[in-house]
Amino acid sequence: MSSIQKQASSSSDGCPNIDDRKRKRMISNRESARRSRMRKQKQMEGLVNETSQLESSNTMLKQNIDAASQRYIEMESANNVLRAQTMELTDRLRSLNSVLQIWGEVSGLNVEIPEVPDPLMKPWQLPCPVQPIMASADMFQF
Repeated sequence: MSSIQKQASSSSDGCPNIDDRKRKRMISNRESARRSRMRKQKQMEGLVNETSQLESSNTMLKQNIDAASQRYIEMESANNVLRAQTMELTDRLRSLNSVLQIWGEVSGLNVEIPEVPDPLMKPWQLPCPVQPIMASADMFQF
């Protein structure tokens, strides 16, 4: 037994550089693993922060879309009311023109009655004076 112990102790005593290298390598590996864990932790924190920012941005965009959709629905409703009023006024104008035409025929006077255009067919060619359209800054906020 003593010969085995002598061989083991002599091999360890004979190569102190190998033990030092193993110890240094082990310390280096531990330090490298610690740095790797820290890098991963920083990366994870960055991803968590980015996720939080993206979720916040997504929520804000959804609110803006909802508000814009609501404004669109309101404008569409207002446009429908204006279309109905235009049609009603056009019908009234045609009725009044027909009364004028009958009155002109009965009285014998030559009454010049302009043709009533259909306002919904070509709205860009309506015979009305050009008026500037006023816009406010809050109309275009999203």
